[in-house]
Amino acid sequence: MTLTAPAPPAPADTAKRPVRGPRSRTGTSAWTPWLYLLPALAVLGALLVYPVYQLGLISFLEYTQAQVSGGEPTSFQGLGNYTALFADPQFRQVLLATVVFAAACVAGTLVVGCALAVLLTRVRALPRLALMLAALGAWATPAVTGSTVWVFLFDADFGPVNKLLGLGDFSWTYGRYSAFALVLLEVVWCSFPFVMVTVYAGIRAVPTEVLEAAALDGASQWRIWRSVTAPLLRPILAVVTIQSVIWDFKVFTQIYVMTGGGGIAGQNLVLNVYAYQQAFASSRYSLGAAIGVVMLLILLAVTLVYLRLLRRQGEEL
Repeated sequence: MTLTAPAPPAPADTAKRPVRGPRSRTGTSAWTPWLYLLPALAVLGALLVYPVYQLGLISFLEYTQAQVSGGEPTSFQGLGNYTALFADPQFRQVLLATVVFAAACVAGTLVVGCALAVLLTRVRALPRLALMLAALGAWATPAVTGSTVWVFLFDADFGPVNKLLGLGDFSWTYGRYSAFALVLLEVVWCSFPFVMVTVYAGIRAVPTEVLEAAALDGASQWRIWRSVTAPLLRPILAVVTIQSVIWDFKVFTQIYVMTGGGGIAGQNLVLNVYAYQQAFASSRYSLGAAIGVVMLLILLAVTLVYLRLLRRQGEEL
């Protein structure tokens, strides 16, 4: 008969060691960052998630002034509002105009903002300060005030721009394309400071050794910007581009004030103004909510596609 020795007891430190969650490289718990973000997420959930949920819910209902006042019961329409929306030729025209107008505004804002950011790195302290103050003044001007000032500047009777250019009584807001061009100039004027300040901060963070090495190799200023500075600023340019797309795609105040609610016969309508007209002027709140959902999905799609393209190029955002 053979006796087997009992297995030795497990060490006390391992037997009673508590089970811990995953830890990061710094030794802190992986849930610690989320705990710090929890208050901000709670605020965003209350101010963003619930309104978006209500917007989507109303877009599936028959919700007009009769339902708001309680005269008729609310009925579920499914995709009926979206079907009616996309069957409307005016909506398709307004959607195309909004996309083209927003793309032009984004391009103009990025070009002007980046050009002035480079200029800030080339001028002395006093001109730099003056340019920064002027840009921040344009940025801080309320949209209603800025739009009213621009309408006065380009007024057919009293505007100084027409007198300076010798255009007589030419009305900028009468024609469709001239009105869109006028609004585009105002949008770029009030939007480029954000791009300028952000890109300028990014340029100042670029190591001077890299720029000096490119200059010693005989690269021109344009080549240095295109081949050295711009790739290093790509994450910053991604942020300002996405922000500009969101801002310019949902322009409302400038169009509404400068064209009198969308121009003659609605020739200068964009989606935000069109949604306002459908929801409040026509009391078709469900149709206005459907337009809002379409705008939200378009912006999400553009943002996700842009970020995906950047990740394919190996950029960390």
